[in-house]
Amino acid sequence: MTELKPRPAPRTIDETLDLLTGADYVADRSLATVLFLSLRMQRPLFLEGEAGVGKTEIAKVLAQALGRRLIRLQCYEGLDVSSAVYEWNYAAQMIEIRMEEAAGSVDRSDMERNVFAEKYLIRRPVLDALTGKAGAAPVFLIDELDRTDEAFEAFLLEILSDFQVTVPELGTIKAEEPPIVIITTNRTREIHDALKRRCLYHWVDYPNAERELEIVRRKVPQANSRLSAEVVSFIQKLRQVELFKAPGVAETIDWAGALTELDKVALDPETVSDTIGVLLKYQDDIARIGAGEGRRILDEVKAELAAAE
Repeated sequence: MTELKPRPAPRTIDETLDLLTGADYVADRSLATVLFLSLRMQRPLFLEGEAGVGKTEIAKVLAQALGRRLIRLQCYEGLDVSSAVYEWNYAAQMIEIRMEEAAGSVDRSDMERNVFAEKYLIRRPVLDALTGKAGAAPVFLIDELDRTDEAFEAFLLEILSDFQVTVPELGTIKAEEPPIVIITTNRTREIHDALKRRCLYHWVDYPNAERELEIVRRKVPQANSRLSAEVVSFIQKLRQVELFKAPGVAETIDWAGALTELDKVALDPETVSDTIGVLLKYQDDIARIGAGEGRRILDEVKAELAAAE
């Protein structure tokens, strides 16, 4: 495993923008600004937006660029403290109790102290994120917070306010240096204001055509330039159609990669029809595009690109 070499946080907004660009994340200045402020002020960054616009990728890129560990808490319905924060290694504790009894130990307080030693503590993502050293605090990604319930949100308030966790048997564990916290949500439900107030906020929107084309060029450099332009233009127009789920940037990259694997240098109706499942994941959306909407969009794309030449 490659040893991480922590690097200091950027000192300006321009350095933050360069840091993201250097890791092949094409960001606008507003995102670079709020990320810079989050790092300088040591405040969590709350990223909200549609699925597939690159929110999670920001945390991954930041960890890579700063040489920090990425600790990810993937949220889901029913997430509790034992899964998110810590739990005890009960099997190992039982063995310790049996060994104490076999050795003739009868001092209850000594036995309890031995059984609840830190070596039996299993650190889950939240507790793990609080154990970083000064100058090497990890990037802590709390992904898709909207999938959890309000009870877990309330629990996070202590973490985000004081960066500490209380383990009854051991006491309070406080971070030597606060982790770099990135929270994402797809807005399937509203997050409570009390939690949002502890964060800096940024809405991550779909990129414009220029930025999305640059993303494709960086992520799929082997793709034909004409094909990349048609793919981006097609998807930009597709997002204007009323769909159950519009394709995100991840789908744009996947589609460009898939078409390149098929040795395509330009879009045509048959290719769009055959590969539409890379872009759209709901049958009603696929049926709508297959019913003539896809051909209309493709004709517009071809005409606009031809006029621009």
